[in-house]
Amino acid sequence: MTATRKIVLAVSVLAATTVATPVMTPIVAMAQSTSGVAAVVNRSAITTADVARRSAFMRLQRQKPSNKVALDQLIDETLKRQEISRVKMSVSTEDVDRSFARFAQGNKMTTEQLSSVLNQAGVTPDHFKAYIAVQMSWPRLVNARYGGGRQRMSTDQLVTRMMENKQKPVTTEYFLKQVIFVVPAAKRNAILNKRKAEADASRSRFPGCAEAKTFAATMLDVSIRDLGRVLAPDLPEDWKPLIEKSSGNTTGTRVTERGVEFLAICEQRQVSDDVAAEAVFRAEDLGKAEKSGEDPNSKKYMDDLRAKAQIDYIQKS
Repeated sequence: MTATRKIVLAVSVLAATTVATPVMTPIVAMAQSTSGVAAVVNRSAITTADVARRSAFMRLQRQKPSNKVALDQLIDETLKRQEISRVKMSVSTEDVDRSFARFAQGNKMTTEQLSSVLNQAGVTPDHFKAYIAVQMSWPRLVNARYGGGRQRMSTDQLVTRMMENKQKPVTTEYFLKQVIFVVPAAKRNAILNKRKAEADASRSRFPGCAEAKTFAATMLDVSIRDLGRVLAPDLPEDWKPLIEKSSGNTTGTRVTERGVEFLAICEQRQVSDDVAAEAVFRAEDLGKAEKSGEDPNSKKYMDDLRAKAQIDYIQKS
């Protein structure tokens, strides 16, 4: 995940110097000794310990630590987290844990070693995982609210881009169905592994999209959603790697807030029409905005949340 890769080098350096030396650092001591409230955001408190952890996190990112910047980041993340909770679009705990594990692996560490490094740096695994959860969930909200930057181009804009591009872009068009092995929240801990095994086993028996509903009816609590036509640039980020890696007519399974899911690829083909061209150009523009950290839709959403929020600063940063 790009949001976590920003601290790969710094964590690697710390791992080499701290994993074998479990000594409490001044940052850890400060975080543990400060428990005052720095700010309250819509009745959610941000403590001075939270600010200390974020300052330590900034050091891992090779940024100059600043309590003011740290508090501002935490206020924004609190607003995002509240909005994510309100619209029920959070990634699952399993998704966050897998991202944490991938990050550890990318730094040639076990999750236990990474946790040790984060604790000794004064960040803590929980703080880092909370950060990961927001970074993974927030783009979903922005995409849902603004269509992933899908404001339609005017005919003139589209023609201009195609002329600049010399030729009309080609992309892949998919027709998809979503197969959901439902796991009720109250039974999640008890049956999730069993449901995942059932979903994995069912993929080899999937008869094709035309028989999908009949297939689902033979099993308990399995539903089918028709996602219709989806162009490659518009694929959901959570599903994109699985779709691209699929070798048959189904993707691998994912654990989600609904249960265990996989996608059925009913049809795919290369297309080069005006709709496809617009999707490619939109994806290029969105990629540039994300790379520069200036996604206008994200900023617009945050400005709206801040304007409606009650933010009380208790202790000066």
